[in-house]
Amino acid sequence: MERIIIDGLSFSLPLFIMAVGGIYSEKSGITNLALEGFQGMGAFTGALAAVIMMNMGIGNATMQFYAAIFFAVLGGALYSLLHAVLCIRMKANQVISGVVLNILAMSLTAYLCKALNKGLFHAASDKFVLSVSDKFTVPGLSAIPVLGAFFKDIYPFEVLIILAAIVCWYILYQTRYGMNLRACGDNPHAVDAAGESVSKTRTIAVLFSGALSGLAGICFAYSISGNFSSAIFVGYGYLSIAAMIFGNWTILPTLASCLLFGFARSGGYFLVQKMQMPSSYSDLAMTLPYILTLLLLIFFSKFNRAPRALGETYDKGKR
Repeated sequence: MERIIIDGLSFSLPLFIMAVGGIYSEKSGITNLALEGFQGMGAFTGALAAVIMMNMGIGNATMQFYAAIFFAVLGGALYSLLHAVLCIRMKANQVISGVVLNILAMSLTAYLCKALNKGLFHAASDKFVLSVSDKFTVPGLSAIPVLGAFFKDIYPFEVLIILAAIVCWYILYQTRYGMNLRACGDNPHAVDAAGESVSKTRTIAVLFSGALSGLAGICFAYSISGNFSSAIFVGYGYLSIAAMIFGNWTILPTLASCLLFGFARSGGYFLVQKMQMPSSYSDLAMTLPYILTLLLLIFFSKFNRAPRALGETYDKGKR
């Protein structure tokens, strides 16, 4: 049971912070299917920074880890500007923009990994090899039966994600900007009438989604795989979108959805190992979150209440 909780958390929390980024974007009225692309591009940028530091002997593993996080957040935010420009400035179809940016990110990072490994590091590889992040255990609390697993073998980024989520909740629900953002998703004309810029509010929201997705991407790279490649993120962005929808575009219920997906995934792996099944069955365990998504979609989709102006291009002259 402890292993299920520990592994489930390390998968759920990056998924959750990416979903929070999606909440920011969609609460502002911008449909965002590009979370997976933001995640991949952000992780690529962070992993590249870490690999360059490793090869040049700059800093220790901890410094490289936090530098990777910084550049992943920056890379994800910069890449998300494409979505903002296409959807807000150029009024492109938001769904098509998201899908195209996902495909572009996967193809571009795959190409750049190979090219940079060959040109800079003289290695024939399609991935950046990273170290797995250190873990720590909270004394005392970790000794509690069952629940102590939540305080055992914790990645540092899990604490960082929880702190980031608290800050995001505060901004969204306790600040003037957050009020304007939520209003943009329901009644952008009212925001404009109040003298606030709908375009600026939505652009910042999309940047938030890119930055948080980049954070999620580099956390996956430093925990699940210990390396960066364009293939390790496939499906995670869409899973975070599903969690956001099941959470009804609110932060705490979205966290519950992500935890459910994470524990389903880690529970599947545990069963494969416990029953001593062939390793090929571990791939089957990876499908459990997606099967769960389908089941939740059947039973709970009728209760979803999306922002009223979600996906609508704002036209100042239209009433």
